[in-house]
Amino acid sequence: MHAPELTKNQRLVLDALSREDGPLSAYTLLDQLREHGFRAPLQVYRALEKLIDYGLVHRLESLNSFVACSHPHDHAHGMIAFAICEKCGQVDEFSDDMVESRLSGWSKDHAFKLSKTTIEMRGTCAQCKAA
Repeated sequence: MHAPELTKNQRLVLDALSREDGPLSAYTLLDQLREHGFRAPLQVYRALEKLIDYGLVHRLESLNSFVACSHPHDHAHGMIAFAICEKCGQVDEFSDDMVESRLSGWSKDHAFKLSKTTIEMRGTCAQCKAA
């Protein structure tokens, strides 16, 4: 799949998320992008919706926030997982073939049509644990 042509607003939102170490809410993005002509939350949400569709951004449900995809060209995995540090806010994105296989097996065994799997783990990262 080739990279989609992004609108100005989509590029600004993606760039803002890519610069951050942790997730951002739509309202934080709006505040950061006001000087670039963003005036309403709907502008941010529309850009985020498309970026999610393109696989460039993920929504962290538990935090109601968004992160740039750390593997934008590797969406062969149906399962995406996030380890979220509750102290520093760092988010690590990863996939795990064994977990994906187990979830797919359960879905098949229960005639459940799986469309998307997102796992969010919350805890303390190695750096914060060592501090």
